[in-house]
Amino acid sequence: MSGPVLVRVHALDPISESGILAQLRECPDIRVADSGDHGADQSASPSVALAVIDLADDDATSWLRGLHRRDGLPLVLVVGQLDSRALITVVESGVRAVTRRCEATPARLSQLLHAAAANGGELPPDLLGQLLDRVGQLNRSQLSPRGLGLNGLTHRENTVLRLVADGLSTREIASQLAYSERTIKAVIQELTTRLYLRNRAHAVAHAVRNGWI
Repeated sequence: MSGPVLVRVHALDPISESGILAQLRECPDIRVADSGDHGADQSASPSVALAVIDLADDDATSWLRGLHRRDGLPLVLVVGQLDSRALITVVESGVRAVTRRCEATPARLSQLLHAAAANGGELPPDLLGQLLDRVGQLNRSQLSPRGLGLNGLTHRENTVLRLVADGLSTREIASQLAYSERTIKAVIQELTTRLYLRNRAHAVAHAVRNGWI
């Protein structure tokens, strides 16, 4: 395992914060920043934040989004209750890893904090399964009927990107797909504008990096 992870702890109530800090004291590979706890490390910038909530309701998820916007840190969440519907909102709020409070042992916290600090993530197996089911339902009911995929691209956009990545010119792509060159240029322009990309090369690099092509 790599060196100690410096973590900033947030909680909606002082009792929850005290409980988590007590757990983290038992983790020799975790250091705490910006806390009133004695011995907290103030000498370096934290690489991950840990948040504690009881229930992932609207107020709590709004609070999580605020933490993520303010600190820009990946979030590890310790939560009392969480279902698959709330999980999607939680993940959209910047949370990378989740554990239920009853499972938040020092070893588990250490594992999740190291994973989040390394840009990884982890969910309880049952919640991960429920999340995948909901994503599949969303794809079938909302995206597929509109010709979209999970990456937000249409089938035509995906096809054009793949051909651009293969080195084909606009004329060659138009000929292969039986579209006009003007249409192909419009597809690429719409794609780069919507995703805030600079040009065709940037679009291809972005698609490869995100596993779209």
